[in-house]
Amino acid sequence: MVAVISKLYGLSNIQIAEDVVSETFLQAAETWGIEGTPKNPTAWLYVVAKRKALYHFRRKKIFSHKVSPELRVRQQQDQEIPEPDFSLHNIQDSQLQMLFAICHPAIASEAQIGLALRTLCGFGIDEIAEAFLSNKDTINKRLYRARKKLRTENIRMELPPKDEIPERLDSVLRIIYLLFNEGYYSNTQNQVLQKDLCLEAMRLGLLLTGHEETDQPKTNALVALMCFHASRFEARQHTEKPIILYDQQNPALWDTALIKQGMHFLGRSARGDEISSYHLEARIAYWHCIKEDTPEKWEDILHLYDQLLKVSYSPSIALNRMYALYKVKGAETAITEAEKLSLEDNHFYFVLLGELYRHTDPEKAIIHFEKARSLAKTPPEKEIIQAKIDRLSSNSPIGKKKP
Repeated sequence: MVAVISKLYGLSNIQIAEDVVSETFLQAAETWGIEGTPKNPTAWLYVVAKRKALYHFRRKKIFSHKVSPELRVRQQQDQEIPEPDFSLHNIQDSQLQMLFAICHPAIASEAQIGLALRTLCGFGIDEIAEAFLSNKDTINKRLYRARKKLRTENIRMELPPKDEIPERLDSVLRIIYLLFNEGYYSNTQNQVLQKDLCLEAMRLGLLLTGHEETDQPKTNALVALMCFHASRFEARQHTEKPIILYDQQNPALWDTALIKQGMHFLGRSARGDEISSYHLEARIAYWHCIKEDTPEKWEDILHLYDQLLKVSYSPSIALNRMYALYKVKGAETAITEAEKLSLEDNHFYFVLLGELYRHTDPEKAIIHFEKARSLAKTPPEKEIIQAKIDRLSSNSPIGKKKP
C-alpha cells in the first residue's frame, strides 16, 4: 500500500503514505476487535487506505501545492484526485519500482536496507532497531536522511532504462542479499524477527524473478542461495540453544520443499554465460543441503571457493574456504594457510584455528578458543565457544587449570 500511494502521489510524500497505512492498520485493530474480522480483510484495508489517502490529500491541500507538479503531465489541476489502485498487478509493479528507487546510488547502503524494511516489508521502527541492534532514534534519523535524499535527488518511482537495468540490478540484489544475511546471521535473539527478515528478502527476490527485465541469471542464483540457506533455518534454531551448528543439525528438520525450490532456481540461473558470486555461493549452499561427506563434495566446495575468491575476495570467504581445505587436504595444510590470513580481530578466525588444532594439539586449540571467546560479541557465541573449551578441558592439563 505504501508503494502504491507513493507511486501515485510522488516519492516526496512517502512519509505521508506510511502514515496513511499506519492509520489504516490502527483503525483495523480497533474496529476488528469490536466488530470481528471482516470476510475479506485485505479488501477492507485497501478501501480504508484509499479513503484516508484521498481525504488526507484533499484536506491538507497538498495536491495543489506538491502533488500537482508531478502529475501535471498526465492531468489538469482541476481534475479529481486519482484514487490508489490496489490491484495485484499494480501492487507488484509499484513494489518493483519502489525497490529500484530505494536502491538508488544516491542513498547510503544502510539507509537502503532500513527503507526496504520500513517501506517494502512493513517492519516497525522497534523491529528495525532490534534487527540492527540499534536504537529507535538512530533508525529514525537514518530513515529521515534517506527520505530527504529521495526528495532532493528527485528520485522517481520507475524502472531504469533497459540499458541501465543490469548495473542498477546489482545494487538491488546486493540489498536483498544483505537483508537476508541480516536475518540469517542476526545477533538478535528474536527468532520470529530473524525468520521474517529472511522471508521478506526471499519475497523481494521472487518479485524480481516475476518481471522479464529483472529475471536475470544472477537474480535466480540469489533466490536459489536464499532458498538453500532458508531450508535449514528450523534446524539452526532451538528454544534451548540459540544456534545449532551445521555438524550438529538434524537433517530431518531441513525443508525439502525449499531445497527443491532452490534447485529449480539454480537451474534457471544457468542461462547465459555470466557466473556471479551468487552462482558460486548458491552452489556451495546446495552442497551443504547434502549431509553425507564425500571427497567429491568437499573437492567441489573447495574449487567453488577458489573461484569465489577470484570473483569477489573478502576475508570471510577466505576464512570459510579454510574448512573446505581442511576436509580435502588435512589439518596441517589448512593450518599453514589459515595462519597466513592473520585475522586477529575476528573471533571466527580463532574458532577455526581451535577446530584445526583440536585433534593434533588440544592445548593450543584451547588457547585459540579462549581468544575467540574474548572477541565474541554476543552471549550465544560465547556460550558455543565455551562448550568447545569445556569438551577439550577434561583431557588437557592447560584446560584443567582454567576456572
